Amino acid sequence: MSTTPNRRTQATVYPDMWVDPDDDPRNIDGTSPDGEAETQLEFIHDYRFTLRMKFEGVEAEQLATWSVPPSTMLLLGLLRHMAEVERDWCNWITDDGQRPSLYGGLDAAFETSRADADMLAKNWADLEAEQAFTDAEMAKHKDLGARIGQSQIAVRELQIHRFEEYARHCGHADLLCECIDGRTEQ
Repeated sequence: MSTTPNRRTQATVYPDMWVDPDDDPRNIDGTSPDGEAETQLEFIHDYRFTLRMKFEGVEAEQLATWSVPPSTMLLLGLLRHMAEVERDWCNWITDDGQRPSLYGGLDAAFETSRADADMLAKNWADLEAEQAFTDAEMAKHKDLGARIGQSQIAVRELQIHRFEEYARHCGHADLLCECIDGRTEQ
């Protein structure tokens, strides 16, 4: 019996990678972006896409499984949390009134005990809508050093915080998936 766990995906060209470069949907044209702002946008895009890829092959009911007790972190909660985070970032940078929470707050996003296909589709739609709203707001600010919103946060700082948040939660998703079905990711 092997002590090496099964991998979620089987890269064949580079076995130490999660997905082969030619099959990687994040590798749009194989070239790196020019400039700091473009690089930041590519990182945000790729981490968002990576999070989506982590959910592939996981059943809806598994998404609401607390796989690492006593932690209350679960995959569905990560999805909902990121929608809340995207909304919260817009609250930082707009001068409009605060938009209300989607699920009761950043941590409340983890307070669910069920998941089905309809709920999952709704939660993905929520996240995509919040991402589009954040992206539209951020696109208004070309100067990465500009300070925006009531919080007067620098555009650069918010951009870096955005991909840092996704990167952290992609790692959480790896561990949660492994606890759910034993398969590992990269």
